[in-house]
Amino acid sequence: MESKSVRGLHWAAHPTTTAAMTESPVRSNTRQQVLRGILFMCLAICIMPAMNATAKYLVADYPMPQVVWARFTGHFLFTIAIFLPSLGWRLFIPNRPAMQFGRSAVMFTSNGLFIVALASISLPTSSAIMFTAPLMLTALSVPFLGERVGTRRWVAVIFGFTGAILIIRPGLGGMQWGAILTFGSAALFAVYQIMTRKIGDDDPAETSIVYMALIGAVIMTLALPFYFETPREPLHWMLFGVVGCLGGVTQYFVIKSLQCAPASIVAPYLYGELIGATLLGFAIFGDFPDLWTWTGASIIVASGLYVAYREAVVRR
Repeated sequence: MESKSVRGLHWAAHPTTTAAMTESPVRSNTRQQVLRGILFMCLAICIMPAMNATAKYLVADYPMPQVVWARFTGHFLFTIAIFLPSLGWRLFIPNRPAMQFGRSAVMFTSNGLFIVALASISLPTSSAIMFTAPLMLTALSVPFLGERVGTRRWVAVIFGFTGAILIIRPGLGGMQWGAILTFGSAALFAVYQIMTRKIGDDDPAETSIVYMALIGAVIMTLALPFYFETPREPLHWMLFGVVGCLGGVTQYFVIKSLQCAPASIVAPYLYGELIGATLLGFAIFGDFPDLWTWTGASIIVASGLYVAYREAVVRR
């Protein structure tokens, strides 16, 4: 795997990942390779809602820090198992350690907010709000990356934020603090992506992926004695193991997808996560989005797809 693909790899690192992707190098643009890339992305978006549903199920009965610990530690151990045999200990030696630790801390905070939010809002609502992250990234890329954003993309960004307002509904009696926390999580994820782009090719993609979970795994493991509750059922033991591994598996499938097909082709499939989130939210928790949420989610998705389309046009 080539380190140049680092920018295209990290959009799917978050629990409900967002499609703000730049092109990744693809070894072959054959039809078969592209179809394989689409298949890997579809596998990833099938796993993402399952990971979030598992976290939501656990956080209802166990301390939030314990769920965060399982999420990061499982992810960290999975990526170590994948990359360490081929790269050895140089996997842990970044060229930009301060930026890598900063990224990891931002990701840790973003995930923490997201898991706290899952305790009080539905899966489709949280997923829809998280899709504002690529819109925030587009806005932040101007002051922090020096990129130029045209009028049409700015209009799409503003339009997308109106969708988020419809879901959150501040001041209208329907506002939920979980929605506010999810919006904060999306903002931090956009900052994480900015930092990822700042790193660029200075560090291998494998190193960046491992460091993504490092801070969360270390901090939450050190603090584990202060909040750990022994799982009360065998099923719960299994779910704590599953919630972290699913994050690592999702990331692995995204990597494989971007090795096979251009990001501009596979990115739109990410929005299929909303379907899985809606189905699991209804089947497991009895949650179904109201009209405000459906309308807001549709606006956010349409805006995100248009921004991705315009970015692809500009790159050409």
